[in-house]
Amino acid sequence: MPDREFLPSLHSGVTESQPSCGIQRECRNSTALCAKQCDANCVDDLASMLRDHDVVVSSVHFLDGQADKLIDAVRQARVPRYVVVGGAGSLDNGKGVKLIDAGDVPEPYKAESRAGCAFLDLLRQTSDLDWTFLSPSAQFIAGERTGVFRLGTDTALRDANGQSWISYEDYAVALVDEIEQPSHSRCRFTVGY
Repeated sequence: MPDREFLPSLHSGVTESQPSCGIQRECRNSTALCAKQCDANCVDDLASMLRDHDVVVSSVHFLDGQADKLIDAVRQARVPRYVVVGGAGSLDNGKGVKLIDAGDVPEPYKAESRAGCAFLDLLRQTSDLDWTFLSPSAQFIAGERTGVFRLGTDTALRDANGQSWISYEDYAVALVDEIEQPSHSRCRFTVGY
């Protein structure tokens, strides 16, 4: 699983007409975001930072963030929308089996993937929050921003060669599109070629 390397692509989609704030464990410089430091597992502190925002986009590693605390912070802040940068392990492989259970997730990423599956399950039990979970394809890699990709729901998308993949750059486009024009309320969707 990448260490959220696609975030520079997401930042490039943020414009001055969309003031944004990035909350990080360790503040890093960003020209597109105002950066604030916070422990994502401290509900009260995080909620106070989230207050007065239109959308929260969470890209916390699933093993680092506690899903229930993140969800509670968004609830407490009364933010209208919660968008989660999801994982691919919970996607169906096209045969009724999750990628994680079909052996399609490499060993070093299995714990993170299982935690992502649990996060999605918790969101699906949440009825009082407008949430969206965006799963990348099985291969989530640096590449190009093409703007040409497909959207799906719960099954991994595959290209003409049977590969399930998406670039960070096109994933970021799909994410910004969803933020600007919401069309996947209270559900998961996926993006791929």
